[in-house]
Amino acid sequence: MENYSNLQKLSNDLKNLFQNQNQNQNQNQNQEESYFDFEIICEQNQTSFKTHKSILSSRSQYFKSKMKEVQENKLILKDVSSSILSPILNYFYSGKIEINLENAIQILFFSSKYLIDELIETCSKFIKNNLQIETVIDILKLSESMNFNQLIDSSYQFILDNFDKFIKTSFFLELEENHLNSILLNNDIPTDEFEIFQSIIKWGKHKLNINQEKEEKEKLQNQISNLIDKIRFIDFSKKELEDTLKEDLIPNQISQKLIQFQKLQDEKKLNQFIEKENSLIFKPRFQFDSEIVKEKQLFNKLKEWINDDEFFSKMKKGYSAKRDGFDAKKWHLICDDKGKTLVIIKTKDNFIFGGFTSIGWIKRNQNWISDSNAFIFSLRNDKNDREPSKFPIQEGQEKKAIDNRYSDRGPIFGGGFDFSLNSNLQPGYSNFGWSYILPQGISQGTERAENYLAGSYKSWIVDEVETFFI
Repeated sequence: MENYSNLQKLSNDLKNLFQNQNQNQNQNQNQEESYFDFEIICEQNQTSFKTHKSILSSRSQYFKSKMKEVQENKLILKDVSSSILSPILNYFYSGKIEINLENAIQILFFSSKYLIDELIETCSKFIKNNLQIETVIDILKLSESMNFNQLIDSSYQFILDNFDKFIKTSFFLELEENHLNSILLNNDIPTDEFEIFQSIIKWGKHKLNINQEKEEKEKLQNQISNLIDKIRFIDFSKKELEDTLKEDLIPNQISQKLIQFQKLQDEKKLNQFIEKENSLIFKPRFQFDSEIVKEKQLFNKLKEWINDDEFFSKMKKGYSAKRDGFDAKKWHLICDDKGKTLVIIKTKDNFIFGGFTSIGWIKRNQNWISDSNAFIFSLRNDKNDREPSKFPIQEGQEKKAIDNRYSDRGPIFGGGFDFSLNSNLQPGYSNFGWSYILPQGISQGTERAENYLAGSYKSWIVDEVETFFI
């Protein structure tokens, strides 16, 4: 016995059944019309569609329940146009629908109201993958009205990921206070804190300008104060704090705290003041357990390059040379068999660089480790005059991504020691370009390549080594 299936033909036949009748409905009744037993009318433009009760009730719980209520075999829909209803009904028959940027939100709205679960899922996925600065607020508000939690989360994440660009557009001013409140509670805003503050002030002044009634202005003043109370002023420079205190919209209570904070020079008294206040304004937004990577922008680069949310949500600083000792054997004791591993190095000359491996070092495996996902990176040089950069493994060098042959040496990346640390993690050595891709215009073996990561070919002095893993 053989099973035979031709779903494509079935889909086409049902589609033609629906389309042929509804394309010819203004002409003389054809012989197929008697097979249709239900009519849907769009009130907006008085367009009607001939359908089948059995098809409608099997495709939507809403229509299934409506069949029991309607007296005549007719249903009038007031909130949808024929341009949206037609492709949805066609989908009921054929299982096919074209979703694009122009109709996705309307189809999602209709599908939610009329309980078409598979279209809700399909539209949500399409919208999530095609979010734009120009449309994300409309999608966020619609998602909230329909309780689409996944799409709400995706909209917020899109805003956060693009916050630098978003705050420079007029669309930012369309956000509501509850939206900004949720955003400001997030520690992962990839924007300078003073810029965040300035954007909130701009939003507040815009809202005050368009609302002239006294009660509305008082309500807005409270909302603005509530938002400003979530700015992390501790991340401001001295000059930024001075400029902040000149701003009229700063609540007096916050101004007084900032003035006190400014006056305290003694570190011990400053810490006591911060502890006593226990306020969000004195808690850094950027919190990464590293004495090397202290700037949010550098941390965000690492997140972008590694592109693994689970790793960053669960990772910990397992090893610190200053804390645990400048000892390669100790480093292996702590860091071996940990899987994904991030190594960050700072030299005495303020070069910051390191490497990431998705495999990690393995005990009792005295060989090279193959890892096509490994890379090394440079975050800062002594003059800080170049952009942070990622350098993937060269094609054909994957089998020598990291060196696992020595239990008495620190982390080694690359077959020719693109960088390595000795037994007491001092001094360092860099033959950059042997296994990892060099910056454009630099050749392997040249002085520029050898000096790129740490400032010199060998004998550079390590100030700190930090190693992160789950």
